[in-house]
Amino acid sequence: MNKSIEVLKQIYKPYRYTILGHALILNTTSGDFVVKEKSDKSLKDLYAYLNSRNFHNFPNLIDESRNDVNVFEYVESVGMPKEQKALDLIDVLSNLHNKTTFYKTVTKDDFKEIYDKIKGNILYLQTYYNSLYDNIKKEVFMSPSDYSFIRSSYKIFAALDFSLSELDAWYNLVNEETKKRVSLIHNKVCLDHFIKSSDDYLISWEDYRIDSPVMDLVTFYRNNYFDIQFDVVIKRYFEKVGLSEDEKKLFFILISIPKKIEISPSEFQTCKNVREALDYLFITEELVRPYYTIEQKN
Repeated sequence: MNKSIEVLKQIYKPYRYTILGHALILNTTSGDFVVKEKSDKSLKDLYAYLNSRNFHNFPNLIDESRNDVNVFEYVESVGMPKEQKALDLIDVLSNLHNKTTFYKTVTKDDFKEIYDKIKGNILYLQTYYNSLYDNIKKEVFMSPSDYSFIRSSYKIFAALDFSLSELDAWYNLVNEETKKRVSLIHNKVCLDHFIKSSDDYLISWEDYRIDSPVMDLVTFYRNNYFDIQFDVVIKRYFEKVGLSEDEKKLFFILISIPKKIEISPSEFQTCKNVREALDYLFITEELVRPYYTIEQKN
């Protein structure tokens, strides 16, 4: 990659270049460009497909002829509140999913594989947290992180029980289905990968794939749940995409699964990890509860 960058510097003759995350921004007298390392997926083919579906919310690919890097048009982002940016992003994401949706023929084994994978993750976390709880209870004097965990551990176990119960309910809904809605998903959705300019742009498409559109929604939530009020964002998406009952249930299951609290050599870092994991559960519960209250009333 370094060799290609040196060649590009000779071609574009930048008067300034800036490293931003995994990208290199070249400021030149003929325009501004972004250089990013290539993935094993062809963005040229992706962009051609998206254009054929009348979806154009991605930056121009200037040069993809090199083996290890792509060169894109640089787009300057307009400053705006995060809440408004999130709504604009969800509009673009809804448009992407609607324009690339198709229904894929599936078997019982396909749904069983999804079920087993999610259940395996939940059972692993149950074992992990039971062991952590038992070890802490044996301590004579608890550390601040252990005390914080013990005080709110009921939330973690309740979330695991809820996810496991709802997973069984989801499987009962889908195990007789023969088709599944899929679409092209961005797979790295977050506020940092959305640019508001004269148009709206999703960037960083390197991990795109065909999958349930629910997966993009889960990724967006996990990346930005703490930054914005997601109830308005989720409601807007549900109205625009029209997820089925089993798709909504899958979304709520996946976001309700607790994060694994990593134990660090640093007590300060472990306290931070516990607090972040618990904050995630409290925020997620507030988002999910109204939908289940409505369901129970119906």
